[in-house]
Amino acid sequence: MVDPLNVGDRAINLTQVLKLANWVMHGGEAKALISEGMVRVNGEVELRKRRKMALGDRVEMEDGRSLILVNEPSPPPSS
Repeated sequence: MVDPLNVGDRAINLTQVLKLANWVMHGGEAKALISEGMVRVNGEVELRKRRKMALGDRVEMEDGRSLILVNEPSPPPSS
């Protein structure tokens, strides 16, 4: 199953995506996973830690987790 990850319309890199998805606790852990070839972007092993991501990009981990980057509007505040 592919989970959506709301990144809004801001610029974001692969390391930040892994942290935002709570797949890693800190940037060092994300960089290690990326450099070991454990992360795929759009089906290809990605070794660039600062790879610029775009809406619609799909990120997958070797353990089977996967997500797709989306820009979903925030729900209106409740009153």
